Amino acid sequence: MSDKMAERTQLFTDLIDGKIPKRVPIMSMFTHEFAIQYAGMDLKKVQWDTTDLEACFEKVCEDFYSDLLPVSAFRMPSFYKILGSRNFVMGSNGFLQHPEVEGLKVEEYDDFIASPYNCIVEKVLPNLYSELNADPVTRSIVMAKAFKAYTDENNNLFRIYGNLIGKYGYGTVSFFAAFCEAPFDILTDQLRGFKNISMDVRRIPDKVEAAVDAVTPLMIKMGTQPFPNKYNATFIPLHMAPYLRGKDFDRFYWPSFKKLVEGLAEKGMRSYLFVEEDWMRYIDYLAELPAGTVMTFEYGDPKLVKEKLGKKHIIGGFYPLTLLKTGTKQECIDKAKELNDILAPGGGYYFSFDKAIITADSVNIDNTRAVLDYVANNANY
Repeated sequence: MSDKMAERTQLFTDLIDGKIPKRVPIMSMFTHEFAIQYAGMDLKKVQWDTTDLEACFEKVCEDFYSDLLPVSAFRMPSFYKILGSRNFVMGSNGFLQHPEVEGLKVEEYDDFIASPYNCIVEKVLPNLYSELNADPVTRSIVMAKAFKAYTDENNNLFRIYGNLIGKYGYGTVSFFAAFCEAPFDILTDQLRGFKNISMDVRRIPDKVEAAVDAVTPLMIKMGTQPFPNKYNATFIPLHMAPYLRGKDFDRFYWPSFKKLVEGLAEKGMRSYLFVEEDWMRYIDYLAELPAGTVMTFEYGDPKLVKEKLGKKHIIGGFYPLTLLKTGTKQECIDKAKELNDILAPGGGYYFSFDKAIITADSVNIDNTRAVLDYVANNANY
């Protein structure tokens, strides 16, 4: 391990251990779509033929400061195409779109409640992926081809990640060591859809409640890291809570989600939450989660979050990408200083933007570099 890698790793291990790091660590997040565009390459071409992907990633590493690897690819189109995916579809602009889907029909709730895994394999997957809606032999061949494509894509990505982490001396902590969703979110995102779930919670609330309870053990299994490590985390993006009425959140969202995070913690695994939209009315609930839960906030009141969560959890986010697009360089730097003054005292804070940067035109590049450089050189506790 190089000295630079050791120093950057130590920043995050100190953060997780509840110590005051040498300075505020930085976690920049750029998507592979941004990297391809930023490198001046064709977005659609490089996603299908990833020969040039490493060069695109490396340009991000060269130009933007981060203490952890700043770029990653979450979904590649090859295996979705093989499956005939309806839930992730490549758009004409080169971005994978997630249209409203109904993977689970309303009359299939009872089957799902009885056995979520069997129902997903036998009914949901053929609903979501047209090429799996076939006879058993054809379905097996399609699945084998898709899994081979998935494995090839991931092996290539992991090779790229390893090369770049070693070359640029990034920290070895990973907040993406595994992935899962809150039980209510998986029921919404992939099974019933936003429109249907909004009707279900009013028309068949008992079945919705039973479904999220039934799928919770499956989400714990899905979020289990292959090699649990206190310095790594399972990524859980939070979607539906801000759109729910308080009484619906209390009944359908929170109990199963809390059980998920606690279940992972019991296995020695930390959770990394992307707290999407504005969770301020539910901030006291987040305080109940296991100590040391990592959270990136998209919107909300950083002062309130620091007051309510700062002594127990690890906080990042809040820095608006919109300001990077519209503000002057000094305004952008001043915002970073403002957030540091609020969130850094006492520790438990890492710098990150309020969301991953997806498109090259969504931010001003010079402003983005200036903010990251300012934080790296000036943000202390």
